[in-house]
Amino acid sequence: MRVFVTGTAGFIGFHLAKRLLEAGHLVDGYDGMTPYYDPGLKEARRAILLRSNGYRDTIAMLEDMEALTRAAEQAAPDVIIHLAAQAGVRYSLQNPRAYVDANLVGAFNVMEIARLLKPRHFLWASTSSVYGASPTVPFHESDRTDFPLTLYAATKKAGEAMAHSYAHLWSIPTTMFRFFTVYGPWGRPDMAPLKFVDAIENDRVIDIYNHGDMSRDFTYVADLVEGVVRLIDCVPQRDSGDDSVSPVAPYRVVNIGRGAPVQLLDFIETIERALGKKAKRNYLDMQPGDVPRTFASADLLERLTGYRPQTSLEEGVAALVEWYREYRRAHGELAY
Repeated sequence: MRVFVTGTAGFIGFHLAKRLLEAGHLVDGYDGMTPYYDPGLKEARRAILLRSNGYRDTIAMLEDMEALTRAAEQAAPDVIIHLAAQAGVRYSLQNPRAYVDANLVGAFNVMEIARLLKPRHFLWASTSSVYGASPTVPFHESDRTDFPLTLYAATKKAGEAMAHSYAHLWSIPTTMFRFFTVYGPWGRPDMAPLKFVDAIENDRVIDIYNHGDMSRDFTYVADLVEGVVRLIDCVPQRDSGDDSVSPVAPYRVVNIGRGAPVQLLDFIETIERALGKKAKRNYLDMQPGDVPRTFASADLLERLTGYRPQTSLEEGVAALVEWYREYRRAHGELAY
């Protein structure tokens, strides 16, 4: 296949592009290399991808429609996978415009590319944050997602709605993924898993919100990528009789999560064991926009693909710690 992937210098985009290249596909990447977190980490990921003859990329913002169009037309993709976004729950309180620019304007531009190039499948990353503080667990794709708690969640929910409208109007087969707290090697330093590892290893205090009384459905990145790759061939068809597909469009939403939430304090203890060090803890109240728990139902993913994320927390955290120590030896400290 020829695959156009946005966000290839990012955490998930890097792992997905690498997996596709290893399988023999041609990948055209697109990334803005924004300074939201350590650009050196993004450059290191990109350097690995550029070793492959099957990979080429464009460095430009999603909002740059001319550059995006040129890159996508050059790629002539069979499949488009849109992962690039302004992520982060807390940062959306500090810089909300970044979310409007990337997750609404930029996402609209990618939708226009899909309309013009008509790929056989358009796949797009949403987030578990759209479930908000839903009282019903596990979270199913059919649950209401009308009450986002942050602008980040609101922009991703808006993206789902926009994608559905284009799927309906232009018959673009579209799958939206809702990702659940992805972690692993090459992870994002703004997210708790790598942030905790880095702080504990360097004897810095970690902030623990809601005094540790929260849980997350931690999903190992290789498991998530496996789910994405398998869903490429699960193209939604209008009027297929499949109740996971919209009644008026070739469109579906799929959770990708392990379906096994972990208490935050248990997660921290797993990191402590992997590092062989105890954390210095600072207990705080809940932050605005945080949710008490996330919990994916992976039933639809398994029905469609025969696969369900399975890497244990101990295995995943051990791999993260091993990568982190190797990265520090090769590249030095992470920048924030």
